[in-house]
Amino acid sequence: MKRTLSIQLLEILRNGIGQLGKEALDRVKEYVVSSQTSGGAFTDKSGKEDLYYTLFGLMLAYLTGLPVDSRRTAQYLDSVDTEALDLIHYAAWIRCRNLLTLIRRGKAGALLTLFRKVEIPPLRSFKMLLNGDPFSPYTRFIWYSLLEDTRHSVGRSATWLQDLQPYRVSTGGYANRKGAGTATVNATAAALSVTGQLTGYKSNNDIVYLREIQDPSGGYKATPHTPVPDLLSTATALFTLRNYNMEPAVVPLDFIEAHWLDSGGFAPTLLENSSDMEYTFYGLLALGACS
Repeated sequence: MKRTLSIQLLEILRNGIGQLGKEALDRVKEYVVSSQTSGGAFTDKSGKEDLYYTLFGLMLAYLTGLPVDSRRTAQYLDSVDTEALDLIHYAAWIRCRNLLTLIRRGKAGALLTLFRKVEIPPLRSFKMLLNGDPFSPYTRFIWYSLLEDTRHSVGRSATWLQDLQPYRVSTGGYANRKGAGTATVNATAAALSVTGQLTGYKSNNDIVYLREIQDPSGGYKATPHTPVPDLLSTATALFTLRNYNMEPAVVPLDFIEAHWLDSGGFAPTLLENSSDMEYTFYGLLALGACS
């Protein structure tokens, strides 16, 4: 079975966690535990149980060896009204179910045996697609990952590649709107990830573009006009470069470490001093992708 995007994320996240010394790892574990609820979920920025943040919490708990009450987590996931979910949250729900299977198996559980065929709704049935567009690079990335996670055929590679072309920017990279004049890191990483899965991670002008737009600080700005780099854009860019076996132009370790707070979590940008599970995931993913 081919290494899916979900497996790649877990492997690189595991590498990031493996870079931590004991004291640093203990701080991260304490932060993850502090975000866990008695109901088997994890909390969002406001302290409320949240499916999206539960995905990040389960990934970190699994890879750091923290105990998870699988019965309560299963009850929490069973309580979710999946018919009301948008594509991003539905994909998160599927990943949570798969992670719960891994947690129940323990560390001996093989990632490659994780996935099983699951029936899923058609793409166009989901509400709140990005820009209302089922073909934008980010939507295609989430949909492609969901198809992999549920063992569905992705169909013809040529069709996927053709659908991405209207979002390509002439100066390099991709945007999430057709005909946009400026590429974004999010869309470029998404399009390159799908392309890599379809055709192999071969060097191309767009991955070179992604490497060259790195900020001198070592981070990545979401767009060329964004004031400061952020950890999400940095992590997704570094993850993509890693899969293409390409080193970043600037070593980003100092940038990543600067976002690590005393709480044990990571902040989204240097302008913020609060952390959450999502950005803790991105901080450790970025660390794993550059080491």
